[in-house]
Amino acid sequence: MTGSKTFYLTTPIYYVNDVPHIGHAYTTLACDVLARFMRLDGYDVKFLTGTDEHGQKVEKSAMNAGIAPQEFTDRVSKNFRDLVSLMNFSNDDFIRTTEPRHIASVQELWRRLESAGEIYLGSYAGWYSVRDEAFYGEDELTTSPSGKKIAPTGAECEWVEEPSYFFRLSAWQDRLLEFYEQNPDFIAPAGKRNEVMAFVKSGLKDLSVSRTTFKWGIPVPGNPDHIMYVWLDALANYITAVGFPDESGEYAKYWPANLHMVGKDILRFHAVYWPAFLMAAKLAPPKRVFAHGWWTIEGQKMSKSLGNVIAPETLVNTYGLDQTRYFLLREVPFGNDGDFSHKQMVQRINGNLANDYGNLVQRSLSMIGKNCGAAVPQPGAFTEADDALLGAARNLLPIVRAEIRSQSFHKALDAIWAVIGDGNRYVDEQAPWALKKTDPARMATVLYVLAETIRHLAILTQPIMPEASAKILDQLAQGPEARGFDRLGAGGALVAGTPLPTPQGVFPRYVDEAKS
Repeated sequence: MTGSKTFYLTTPIYYVNDVPHIGHAYTTLACDVLARFMRLDGYDVKFLTGTDEHGQKVEKSAMNAGIAPQEFTDRVSKNFRDLVSLMNFSNDDFIRTTEPRHIASVQELWRRLESAGEIYLGSYAGWYSVRDEAFYGEDELTTSPSGKKIAPTGAECEWVEEPSYFFRLSAWQDRLLEFYEQNPDFIAPAGKRNEVMAFVKSGLKDLSVSRTTFKWGIPVPGNPDHIMYVWLDALANYITAVGFPDESGEYAKYWPANLHMVGKDILRFHAVYWPAFLMAAKLAPPKRVFAHGWWTIEGQKMSKSLGNVIAPETLVNTYGLDQTRYFLLREVPFGNDGDFSHKQMVQRINGNLANDYGNLVQRSLSMIGKNCGAAVPQPGAFTEADDALLGAARNLLPIVRAEIRSQSFHKALDAIWAVIGDGNRYVDEQAPWALKKTDPARMATVLYVLAETIRHLAILTQPIMPEASAKILDQLAQGPEARGFDRLGAGGALVAGTPLPTPQGVFPRYVDEAKS
């Protein structure tokens, strides 16, 4: 789809030193839902994800595995590509920082920063965490019982002394604060914005942006003894993917990005360093950075040592794909930390999906199949109750749009489920099974209203549960051309007499094998 309405959103690029877990799936899922929503809403969307493949940590891991870094990254990057198909993500591009297009982009960004006088050569002496790929001030560290320096993240730090290029971050303190004031929605949620502003107000030091003690990275233009700091390299992926340094074409079309979705642990890099790099290079900063929370598992922090890291594949195989997608975005207010528990997942599947949504669809379409000749019924005049339900369904789009656009996915789902609840109460109150004997014409109207309500619900749940929603729309004989948001409302209403297929259940109940 082409047009003036464009929307560019990105996940962080995932570090190849890791295997995909629930946290990676969560971030990309949020972006996928937003991308699907915006496409259905008539936008030309570019949705980017990918892998971050350079740095000392990767070099060490490759060495430990006894293989070359490129072979190591090829192997591990594939795990994140596999996550895309597993979770039914709809990204338009998958970037790897080892690609030639990215190397050219980052080196040009460096040249622009250097020619603007924003980078200078000095020497670095300080504390560095290999795990975090981050530098820390003495005041940020604690000392472990064994005498090791520990970063706020819990990572060990080592003292590093080497020649280094520096970015003049200290010169950007006032300009960043001014930028945040002028763009109050740049950092979300609000609590995270306050954290970033407090950090910047406390004073910024110039940032070391090159290393000489390892080789796995992008060489500094004109001085290949230096490798670019992995975060300068990684952040630039967002402009690489739209064709930078070519500022025509996709760059002109999509940049600045509408949204960078990140975990809260990497907010500083995206909300402080990245806009400073871009503005220093005379490039526009992104419009918004949203930092979401972390997941615990059954009340405990995810950790390899506890053995409680859940692979997305396990969730999908155990509970179902759309069930997993739904749970992750409904269970927790987006932006807060969340806890995954088997009990809560089963309650959501059996309560919200099977009992509420699935039951509304199944009983409504089954009654149409049995009592209306397996075709969309012919409605008569609408009553106040009919108009109330249809009105609620037809008024959902602006409510859901506002919540999705502000990344309040749980509130969007709450609004949709409120109408599902209205639909179930309407069935009980209207009792179409009784009307079959006393007033068949009224029964047909009631069933039409239900089918039309379900059509709206299925169109609006497509971004969250694409497969389940497609099955429901198939059962309403709504083809691919009838599934965009432009078909919501009376203009796209079901046509009486349209033949309908035999209804099939969409949300099976979850039965705990251990208890059955």
